Amino acid sequence: MLIDTHTHLDSHKFDEDRAEVIERAQAAGVHKLINIGFNRETIPTTMALAEQYSFIYAAVGWHPVDSIGMRPEDLDWIASLCDHPKVVAIGEIGLDYHWDTSPKDVQQRVFREQIQLAKQKRMPIVIHNRDAHEDVVRLLREEDAKDVGGVMHCFSGSWETAKQCLDMNFYISFGGPLTFTNARVPKEVLSQVPLDRILIETDAPYLAPHPHRGKRNESSFVRLVANTISEITGKSVEEVGKITTENAMKCFGI
Repeated sequence: MLIDTHTHLDSHKFDEDRAEVIERAQAAGVHKLINIGFNRETIPTTMALAEQYSFIYAAVGWHPVDSIGMRPEDLDWIASLCDHPKVVAIGEIGLDYHWDTSPKDVQQRVFREQIQLAKQKRMPIVIHNRDAHEDVVRLLREEDAKDVGGVMHCFSGSWETAKQCLDMNFYISFGGPLTFTNARVPKEVLSQVPLDRILIETDAPYLAPHPHRGKRNESSFVRLVANTISEITGKSVEEVGKITTENAMKCFGI
């Protein structure tokens, strides 16, 4: 049994066959999914999925790329949704210095506000980090994010960065890029992360694993990530599934 801890099944890329994609995930042994709502458009569609399917949970937050448009009432909205029984985390939140859509100071302010909210609500956070390793770690430390912990989503940093995140009560999540033939650094990091701190995800419809690289990703493909972890750690796929499922349930309180 597997849990896809980060997916976007409400994406328009699934409009033609969403029900079939969800059925394929279940057939592949994915018995729980966490769908991520990250802005004004995707939070309602994420909540709708979580309310429609008993095995789909929600994380809600404001993505750093969209932080320039976040209003005070949006933070209040997220706060109110944290009381919903299917909402298990605040995210994805963080910093993205790759896309030049929101100024860094605005991203950092919105990130801090949501960490503070998570601490008020006692909820884990799901971290988006692109080309901003140093600042992400610094802000997590300055805001005492270790009090709630959470997930470093689709981790792409070094082992040194991973160690700092582990010390702050975060799980390290691996997705499709781990399976790429040229993924030397993620594989090295995985080999050093304690098994009880590993999560798996797809980030569907993005970042499809090998051999589907470049195509639409879907939650059933999380098994390919588990297969790669099995090869690297020497654990059976069944053991990887059991370990990562237990980790996810502990992290998200489900």
